[in-house]
Amino acid sequence: MSGLGDCNAMGGNGRSHCSRGKAMLLALGKGLPEQVLPQEKVVETYLQDTICDDPETRAKLERLCKTTTVRTRYTVMSKELLDEHPELKTEGLPTLTPRLDICNAAVLELGATAARAALGEWGRAAADITHLVYISSSELRLPGGDLFLATRLGLRPNIVRTSLLFLGCSGGAAALRSAKDIAENNPGSRVLVIAAETTVLGFRPPSPDRPYDLVGAALFGDGASAAIIGAGPIAAEENPFLELQFSTQEFLPGTEKVIDGKISEEGINFKLGRDLPEKIESRIEGFCRTLMDRVGIKEFNDVFWAVHPGGPAILNRLELCLELQPEKLKISRKALMNYGNVSSNTVFYVLEYLRDELKKGLIREEWGLILAFGPGITFEGMLVRGVNWD
Repeated sequence: MSGLGDCNAMGGNGRSHCSRGKAMLLALGKGLPEQVLPQEKVVETYLQDTICDDPETRAKLERLCKTTTVRTRYTVMSKELLDEHPELKTEGLPTLTPRLDICNAAVLELGATAARAALGEWGRAAADITHLVYISSSELRLPGGDLFLATRLGLRPNIVRTSLLFLGCSGGAAALRSAKDIAENNPGSRVLVIAAETTVLGFRPPSPDRPYDLVGAALFGDGASAAIIGAGPIAAEENPFLELQFSTQEFLPGTEKVIDGKISEEGINFKLGRDLPEKIESRIEGFCRTLMDRVGIKEFNDVFWAVHPGGPAILNRLELCLELQPEKLKISRKALMNYGNVSSNTVFYVLEYLRDELKKGLIREEWGLILAFGPGITFEGMLVRGVNWD
């Protein structure tokens, strides 16, 4: 079969038909730093790197490393990098310039690796990409990483570029929403999404004045991801696995301080309110129903779930509040375990696991939800449908 094809109805065998004109997820890719950080080595590595011998700090970090449920992360920061830039582990020094130099280079390297993986899986030429959506909370420059990535990847000069910066953990879902809108409103377009993040901007020695630094040391990781989105997939050349049916965004008034980040001469300072899981819980049921009502689904266990795993407390709250069966958030917990929270990237790692389960026939529901939560507090949500190509 050639040209535009039809997908088959899902029903009991786990298949879904495609709605003509709807954007679809065609390929995924990821890029990870070479340095692997097992969770059992985090305490010694972090305290040695920051020259900290405080017993109370050690005890707190040991406790956090256990409660995050993370087992493995990937990181740009290394002993060699700290030896080259000792100012990064010294409190109070103006280090924004070297941090940005490191971050700006790292996001390009990681982002290009992820994009090449997605392009390789897609199987078509980079010149066939018409739009680029770039997302990061880890760089700051003019021109931005979108231009440098387009050049490095050999994308055509008239590619239409969109940058989404400093959206935090909701950025990946926001990029998917933007790519969906672009694909559906530009017939024949193919949108490359690249998300790239590193924690170098926020790395610093522990301080009693910044207790959240230890949460970051125990939870966050570095990496990049990429996806290719398009409507009207070509049967002989493309293999969609998700149809992006409907998307929405909402912020919670009065919660802008719950996730707070400020750039200073020392990098970026993050603060996360302890009430973040409770704030999300207060709105999550109504937000999800906004998506599910589009197709008349009433029960939360009648859809599959791809949730950005900001941390175990958020996932636990969702599971309890929505009375989800334990397996519903399994792939989100798996992504958290294997990568940590990689900000905008993590939802794409969840989608990679979702694709594996769809291919294996382990997911029987036709419809699903993609969810992510970021500064604002901002909710990003998308109703999706599993697709198999005949």
